[in-house]
Amino acid sequence: MTETITGLPLMLLIFCFSIIGEFLPDADAEAMICLKSDREALIDFKNGLHDPENWLSSWKGSNCCQWRGISCENTTGAVIAVDLHNPHLQDFDSSGRYEIGSFSGEIRPSLTKLKSLRHLDLSFNTFYDNTIPEFFGSFQNLLYLNLSNAGFGGALPPNLGNLSSLQYLDLESLSLLVDNLEWVTGLVSLKHLVMNEVDLSEVGSDWIKSLTKLPFLTELHLSDCSLSGTIPPLTSVNLTSLAVLDLSYNKLNSKMPNWLVNVTSLVALDITLNNFFGRIPLGFSNLPNLQSLILNSNYNLRASCYILFRGRWEKIRVLDLGGNKLHGKLPASIGNMTFLTDLNLGSNNVEGEIPSSIGKLCNLMYFRISGTNLTGTLPKFLEGIESCLSKRPLPSLLNLDLSQNHLVGKLPQWLSQLKSLVFLSLGRNELNGTLPESLGQLSDLYYLDVSSNHLMGIVTEAHFSKLGKLEFLYLSSNSFTMNISSDWVPPFQLWSLDMHSCHLGPSFPAWFKSQKNVSELDFSDTNISGSIPNWFWEHSSSLSWLNVSFNRLEGHLPSPLNLASNAVLDFSSNLFKGSIPLSAGKIYFLDVSKNKFSGIIPDKSSGSLVFLSISGNQINGEIPASIGNNPGLQVIDLSKNNLTGSIPSSFANCFYIKALDLSNNNLSGKIPAIIGYLSLLQTLHLNDNKFSGEIPSSFQNLASLETLDLGNNRLMGRIPPWMGKGFERLRILSLRANAFSGELPPVLSNLSSIQVLDLARNQFHGSIPASFGDFKAMKQKQIINRYLLYGMYGTTYYKENFVVTLKDQSQSFSKILSLLVGIDLSGNNLSGDLPREITKLSGLVFLNLSRNHISGHIPESISKLEQLSSLDLSSNKFSDAIPRSLASLSFLGFLNLSNNNFSGRIPYTHHMSTFDAPSFAGNIGLCGIPLDVKCPGDDDDDPEKGLTTPKANTSVDSFVDKWFCLSIGLGFAAGILVPYLVITMKRSWSVAYFDAVEKVLDRILYLWLKYRTRQQRNRGSNQRR
Repeated sequence: MTETITGLPLMLLIFCFSIIGEFLPDADAEAMICLKSDREALIDFKNGLHDPENWLSSWKGSNCCQWRGISCENTTGAVIAVDLHNPHLQDFDSSGRYEIGSFSGEIRPSLTKLKSLRHLDLSFNTFYDNTIPEFFGSFQNLLYLNLSNAGFGGALPPNLGNLSSLQYLDLESLSLLVDNLEWVTGLVSLKHLVMNEVDLSEVGSDWIKSLTKLPFLTELHLSDCSLSGTIPPLTSVNLTSLAVLDLSYNKLNSKMPNWLVNVTSLVALDITLNNFFGRIPLGFSNLPNLQSLILNSNYNLRASCYILFRGRWEKIRVLDLGGNKLHGKLPASIGNMTFLTDLNLGSNNVEGEIPSSIGKLCNLMYFRISGTNLTGTLPKFLEGIESCLSKRPLPSLLNLDLSQNHLVGKLPQWLSQLKSLVFLSLGRNELNGTLPESLGQLSDLYYLDVSSNHLMGIVTEAHFSKLGKLEFLYLSSNSFTMNISSDWVPPFQLWSLDMHSCHLGPSFPAWFKSQKNVSELDFSDTNISGSIPNWFWEHSSSLSWLNVSFNRLEGHLPSPLNLASNAVLDFSSNLFKGSIPLSAGKIYFLDVSKNKFSGIIPDKSSGSLVFLSISGNQINGEIPASIGNNPGLQVIDLSKNNLTGSIPSSFANCFYIKALDLSNNNLSGKIPAIIGYLSLLQTLHLNDNKFSGEIPSSFQNLASLETLDLGNNRLMGRIPPWMGKGFERLRILSLRANAFSGELPPVLSNLSSIQVLDLARNQFHGSIPASFGDFKAMKQKQIINRYLLYGMYGTTYYKENFVVTLKDQSQSFSKILSLLVGIDLSGNNLSGDLPREITKLSGLVFLNLSRNHISGHIPESISKLEQLSSLDLSSNKFSDAIPRSLASLSFLGFLNLSNNNFSGRIPYTHHMSTFDAPSFAGNIGLCGIPLDVKCPGDDDDDPEKGLTTPKANTSVDSFVDKWFCLSIGLGFAAGILVPYLVITMKRSWSVAYFDAVEKVLDRILYLWLKYRTRQQRNRGSNQRR
């Protein structure tokens, strides 16, 4: 968190200390006798309070000046201070209340009898049933009033504005109803106003004008007050004393007020998390007293780094501009901000390299430029180290975060000299080289992240020799090899360890046995084999995140697992066997997919599961009803097992489910209607089972559905008309290999997002609706790849996958599934002509209409399907000539027109010449290459006839081409070896040799070029005919 600097001027500090010191008990308290009227007023006030801790037990006797929380005037004995703030400020419960030791009850008006009262503090108490008493407005001598976090609510009494002597007012975290700030204009002496977390959403846009009428205002804190709208321009700025302005965590949507740069007294400004936009005024750099400027997370504030940081910035200490739109390179002049302690430019568009002049920033403690576009290498050397007293680079630096950039090169040696460093994050860059052993000397290091780079090499014990305070270690997604002895005892106790993709194997690392406090552990894809040792489970009770996926681990997992509550577990892609490690209420996330688990799913999975994947094992039996007793489940993947029975009705309880995959099992019966009431469901795979009956009508409620795969079942009936209505997000629809019948409903064309439509191997009849040419998403070329991920938790999710029959083979698509566009209507009883409208689907990647009874001709406009990769029209009744326009489909990799009634010469030109005879077989009327059937008028003795080069000539061409390539290859080898031998023996031999070689090569080249020219001339003549 960014360090906050109040930066009060000296006069204000003196005021604060004096006002506090005046009310502290002193040695003369025993000598003073308080006024009787004041004592009686305090007793009555006490009688109205509820004091559970008996804090006011000292309120007895005649001298109230000795009572706890009471201060008196030295000469008169009049009570001038009542300080009953809750001393247990550390006992802050989860509801935001201070319960222990707090006062409650009634605030009695007897307080008004304290005529000399100047200081009243009731903060951090529990007056929840009380409004701020109106009589508080009658304390004419009051200088200090603190009611923060005291539980007061209701309407704010406007007569507080009568406190003309008040200098300090704190109303933080009160549930007050405030519709204007006009009342503050009466607080003419006010210097310090705190209203953080008070709802000011109804005050309008004139609130700033009311506050400008306070000429002595020094500090203004209005954080998290729901302020919105714009800040109007001010014709005159009366805030000549303003030192601290905090408007953070509001909803202000305004340009940065230019008048702020005229407030020369300004020491600290914080507008974090608003919606300010426009240019950051350059005048900020010239404010003579500015020490802290925090503009974080406004997202639309702009500035050129090169220009902004060339300003004066005389006293700047905290500069937090993260989460905006800063751009450009960092100038070397950034090294002139020698008072700087905190610099945050993260989540901007900062470019270029880090200037070596940062070495001059001897006071810098926090340096954060993560999530930007920094490039180049880290500075090899730092300038100005000699100006620091320690003569070391950045001697005060605690936090260095340069993660998520594009930094390259090796890690510089000066990193190992940052002796005060606690936090080092260089992850998600493009750094290379090795990890310096000298980093192991940073004895204060608590957090080390070099993940997701191109680092490599051996990591040994020396890299961690003095890292006794290390708790977070991230080495993942590099090419490290851990070379650590089995008896090594690390000097640290880690809380979080991520070594994904490091080489840890072959066995589970023995050095981990000493780690007793680990909560997050990632050993995924680390080449570990064998079993997880028993000692690991003896110390696993603190684990809340465990990922050992993509290894070769084997054996049984303990049941129940000894883990922290609501644990996240990923055991996927290993060789584990035995029963599934499910336990009631213990696991939040469980992925055991792609293992060798067997038996049944334990019927004790009730609890807090959000993600469950058991895919790709050898599980049998029925789905236990207890799975449905996890109402927070977002992903259920039980695919690729041997499950039997039906879908349990308890799944109706999974209101938040987004992905349900039960595919590739032996489930049977009707699909239950309750599935249709899971309104958040985005992907549903019930394919490759034995479901029967019709599609439940309740499915029309699945408005969020993007994938529906019911293929390879025993479903029947017609496609219901509602299937074409309400599914605005549906990308993939597969009813493949069922017993659906009837005509294809034209209303399916209303599926505006559909990219893959697979209705193959059913009993549909009739013609293909012309409206199928209106599929909106299929008309567009899909050029942006979007990973289809559902139920995402951290870095784990259900990854969409779909099997397509493409080029006569089943192919599974996942990563590029969003680019796939196609229609498969094969294996039905469709008839009629192919609608010309289909050729409007310019985004089609595959089209399969094979094994139907479609007739007519292929329209010439098929050339509009420029993205087409696979076209299968085989086993139909197409007739007439094959359109020449097919030759223009340059992406076409598979073509099957076999077993139709096509006739005429095959247009074997351009891209069509890449297909062999089987693509055209079974068409009695076809002739020409590549078939052996000659077209009428073709003559073997006349090479000028025929559309292309005859096969015999093609073989000759191939022979000559191969001979030419062979001769070139032999010539190259001879040109390297033989000349060397010849030249070393005799010069006259070398001359004769090279003359001979040149003559032979010239002759071969001449003959080959002559032959190819003749063949090209022959082809041109044939095409003209």
